[in-house]
Amino acid sequence: MTAAPSRDPGALRLGVLDIGSNTVHLAVVDAAPGARPVQAAGDRTVVRVMQYLRPDGSISPDGVAALLAAVESATALAAASHVDEMLPMATSALREATNGPEILAAISALVGTQVQVLSGVDEARLTFLAARRWHGWAAGRLLVLDIGGGSLEIAAGLDEEPELAVSVPLGAGRMTREHLTSDPTDPEQVEGLRAHVRETLASAVVAFDALPAPDHVVVTSKTFRSLARLAGQKVDVVGPDERWRMRRGQLSDWVPRLARIDAEGRTALPGITPERTFQIVAGAVVAEEALRAFGVDEVEVCPWALREGAILRRIDRI
Repeated sequence: MTAAPSRDPGALRLGVLDIGSNTVHLAVVDAAPGARPVQAAGDRTVVRVMQYLRPDGSISPDGVAALLAAVESATALAAASHVDEMLPMATSALREATNGPEILAAISALVGTQVQVLSGVDEARLTFLAARRWHGWAAGRLLVLDIGGGSLEIAAGLDEEPELAVSVPLGAGRMTREHLTSDPTDPEQVEGLRAHVRETLASAVVAFDALPAPDHVVVTSKTFRSLARLAGQKVDVVGPDERWRMRRGQLSDWVPRLARIDAEGRTALPGITPERTFQIVAGAVVAEEALRAFGVDEVEVCPWALREGAILRRIDRI
């Protein structure tokens, strides 16, 4: 948790609360039209909702308690930071849980405002907006991929609104739970996951193939950033942000090596944090197969993603 400094009196202080499949993440930012959002404070709690899923599709009482505790911590920081407005949003884990409506009602009561439940396409559109603003118009036509805990979002287009945006259930947490059950990872399970990813992506690839070829392929999300720090190379530093690139061949080199190392051992590798170590193999397989399916040899890593897209959308309405 980071505390907020004194605020710019001319800015709107927003609290963007992202309730995802892996983490509950609050970003407190000072936002003004025409200016880059400036983060004033932050709070991030690893929950890993997927581990609490029960056979009936509900989140267990322990999982609900963990979620609510994380939201309570984030809400306390938002109050201490004197935010003007909260923007709470939930993604695939709560969207799909059978007891999601009850959990969302409890979270809304804690936050003091209604939680916006984003569809997968909403996620893809907001992430695309963030990537477009970060890379600028000179980047031309973009293809943007974002691996979350529950889903993979893909969007493409020339403007700020993508021409095509889709979401497929290929998140790193979901794929770990459904396909990779051993530690270290069984090679046969890896091959089974590869086949599943290819089959699941097939219709999306056909749809995107109908669009003009992208000028730049951009990836975002913690999974891709972790993989780039492991397998790619840093090419520049712009202000507080690092620029990374990663070739598919570099990633392909690392997938079998990651699978041979147990979860605890992976934390010694660059870029692999303890909260990602359990699902990084699945994330790497999804990333590699997605790049192969779309014929991508190299990607640029964008530091902005869903939260920044939500902030930018809100600034546009000021």
